Amino acid sequence: MNNIEATLFLCFFCIFSSSNVHFAGAKQTAGNITPSENPFTPKAYLIRYWNNHINGDSPKPSFFLSKASPLTAVDSTRFASLASNHALNTHHSDFCSAAKLFCFPELAAHSLEKHGDDVNFAAYSGKNFTNYGSDRLSGADSFKNYSGGDNIAVDSFRRYSRNSAGHDDGFINYAGEVNVADQSFTTYATGTTGGSGEFTNYNTDANEPNGRFTSYSDKANGRSQTFTTYSENGNTGDQSFTSYSKNGNGAPNEFSGYGTGSNVVNTGFTKYGESANGANDSFTSYGENGNVPVNEFKGYGDGGNGAVYGFKNYRDQSNIGVDSFSSYAKNSNNEKVNFVNYGKSFNLGSDNFTGYGQDNVGGNVSFKTYGQGQSFKVYTKDGVVFAHYSNNVSSNGKTVNKWVEEGKFFREAMLKEGTLMQMPDIKDKMPKRTFLPRNIVKNLPFSSSAIGEIWRVFGAGENSSMAGIISSAVSECERPASHGETKRCVGSAEDMIDFATSVLGRGVVVRTTENVVGSKKKVVIGRVNGINGGDVTRAVSCHQSLYPYLLYYCHSVPRVRVYETDLLDPKSLEKINHGVAICHIDTSAWSPSHGAFLALGSGPGQIEVCHWIFENDMTWNIID
Repeated sequence: MNNIEATLFLCFFCIFSSSNVHFAGAKQTAGNITPSENPFTPKAYLIRYWNNHINGDSPKPSFFLSKASPLTAVDSTRFASLASNHALNTHHSDFCSAAKLFCFPELAAHSLEKHGDDVNFAAYSGKNFTNYGSDRLSGADSFKNYSGGDNIAVDSFRRYSRNSAGHDDGFINYAGEVNVADQSFTTYATGTTGGSGEFTNYNTDANEPNGRFTSYSDKANGRSQTFTTYSENGNTGDQSFTSYSKNGNGAPNEFSGYGTGSNVVNTGFTKYGESANGANDSFTSYGENGNVPVNEFKGYGDGGNGAVYGFKNYRDQSNIGVDSFSSYAKNSNNEKVNFVNYGKSFNLGSDNFTGYGQDNVGGNVSFKTYGQGQSFKVYTKDGVVFAHYSNNVSSNGKTVNKWVEEGKFFREAMLKEGTLMQMPDIKDKMPKRTFLPRNIVKNLPFSSSAIGEIWRVFGAGENSSMAGIISSAVSECERPASHGETKRCVGSAEDMIDFATSVLGRGVVVRTTENVVGSKKKVVIGRVNGINGGDVTRAVSCHQSLYPYLLYYCHSVPRVRVYETDLLDPKSLEKINHGVAICHIDTSAWSPSHGAFLALGSGPGQIEVCHWIFENDMTWNIID
């Protein structure tokens, strides 16, 4: 034992020798401390905290204790000391690894430099491609199944194919089915002549896809770019195209099936095609069937010459959605823009056209079967044609059901033994993380005013995906509570216990659905047990937030009924799971556009709404 460890051990002994802790052994089993395990670990401390703050009749759930930090006693004290001295960032990688946090992996220090032969990258990931393919004359590179299935896919393509001639790049099945994808294409194909870039099945079925295309094809001459099924079925995430095809000459770009069926994917096109000459861009089925797609076109085609832009089936059949076109085709010469079946959403979205086509000389703009409420500001008065324009398009709740997963919300009457019902996807999509010990969390910044310091602690560069993830979580936690709601974000198990007991008292029990068997399948409801006799009661629900450490958004839920039920296989009728469901009796404060009302019909305050407790979420209730 070195001097530091000896000092730490003596400190621990002094603290606990004066408390009611007995070390007849030290291993933790079934929520107790027994022989062979260090009693000073964060998990051992959590068990003692539970015993001291929750009534003895409440069982210690293994799923809750499993979220305790895996740090050793020595590491816990060391990192707490670094945090209190604002020096945790100096041990960022060590901290992330030891505490099992969600941190983006560091890219390989080296880059794959210039090459002369065609290269095929298959089943490849986590690399830094700098100056790769620069000045390349013809040839082709293929990225197939790149970063596919990774938990965290982080790749950097910087100055890739720069100043090349006739060089083809293909990204096929790139970062598909990953959890939190982060790709950066900086000055990609800048100054190229001819050649093509193809992105097929890019970020398909990804959770949190984040892509940045900066100065992509800038000053390119005759180079074509194709995005096919890009971010299809993606869940949230952001895509950014900045100075894309700026100053390009005859460079066609095609976006086909971009964001189709995605859930809240934000896309920004800034200075896209600015000052381009003879560009030909096509957006086909862009954002189709999406759920609240958000797209921003800023300075798109500004100052262009003879360009042609086509939007066909853009945001068609989507749910709501927000688009912003600022200075689109402004100051251009002979540019043509065609919108066909634009924004025929089932639920009214929001479009904002500012400075659209202003000072466009010799060009024309055509809207055919445009179906949204609109805001046109400083719009060119000549050369604009609206055909079959429909304002305030909407439809009934049955039509929009496809944006709410079947079984995600249901009525209380479904919770009857023998009912056959669809189970939604209850699997946890978040990266695996653990709580931090309270002595570390309390020394970490967590506010929008200290956002720069949080980024520094977790190695998040400004404008990076991690910076956005952190900012989003902090913003949600700082959001004012809804009427009648009490809320708190917690990053330690002890803080969650404190919040739950402050609302419900010390006689509480925490529950979650037992496993994920039956997820996305039909199940039969078995034996049903109403918590607290099936009476209306209070609960504290805790839902995960995406953050470097395990962070929960906990809030009080008044006027609910909570149920436990066996879930049975429809064919064998054997028990496959034990589900926990919560029914909200009072929905009067909910938004009319809440997914529950889209799925079930009706509106706020008119019906009760039930849902399952998903994997790794939990509900606290007063013990029976």
